[in-house]
Amino acid sequence: MSVTVPAPTVAAAPAKKSLDELLSAGTKDAYFDYDKSSLRPDARAALSSDATALREIFQSFQGAKITVEGHCDERGSAEYNLALGDRRATEAKDYLVEFGVPASQLTTISYGKERPQCSEHNEECWQKNRRAHLSAAAGQSGGQQ
Repeated sequence: MSVTVPAPTVAAAPAKKSLDELLSAGTKDAYFDYDKSSLRPDARAALSSDATALREIFQSFQGAKITVEGHCDERGSAEYNLALGDRRATEAKDYLVEFGVPASQLTTISYGKERPQCSEHNEECWQKNRRAHLSAAAGQSGGQQ
């Protein structure tokens, strides 16, 4: 009589997370007051946490480039909001660099009011749109390197 021994099961290796997934899970947006580019205390706290997450991410994605996006609410002209978004992105980038994130791995861009997170016309929604957001630079969103 022969006994059949089941083959050992091998647990599937965990899927490597993409740069976009790590950024989404590990970073927070920094929010700004109306018509301001200076960092509020809650924005400083978010960016401090983001700096820690970015240093960890860069250990796995050593050549990664991160874009600091500046966003505004719908009020004001397109030109004004592009300039304000640029100041917000620069403020956020500079703060991240102060916390040890390599400046060479950060770029900035302003979207002004062109990419709102919320489209309602009220203060609660406008606040969500006044932010600095971190994203993987173009061509940088794949798996680990």
